[in-house]
Amino acid sequence: MHALAARLRTPALVGLGAAGVCAFVAWADPTTPGGVIPPCPTYTLLGIYCPGCGTSRMLYSLLHLDVASALHYNALGVAAVVLLAGTYVLWVGGRLRGTPMPRWDRYRWSPHIVLVAVTAWFVVRNIPVAPFTALRI
Repeated sequence: MHALAARLRTPALVGLGAAGVCAFVAWADPTTPGGVIPPCPTYTLLGIYCPGCGTSRMLYSLLHLDVASALHYNALGVAAVVLLAGTYVLWVGGRLRGTPMPRWDRYRWSPHIVLVAVTAWFVVRNIPVAPFTALRI
């Protein structure tokens, strides 16, 4: 039993950290202007939407099970949360079984795919004509 607790220590700490972030975002309510979470510095300073703009509002919407609003605030962020949650479940399952989890960074093209997706989201989100303006928050 001690070995199982040792294997689950790191996933438990990561889960507690994620729960803490979610609790803070739920408390802070980033959908209300003038709250404790500051506005995006990229948008404030440069007037462009970065790939992370709307992430705190997206997370707040997901915590309230409002998927449509979450997708409006940051669709790429929703995809990232789904992938991270799935990876976390696989990680914990592997730790419970005592087997290593396949690592995404060992796949040669994974970082390139992530870079292309984030860059495309950054560019498409800032195109100033319809229908791309609907991606803005």
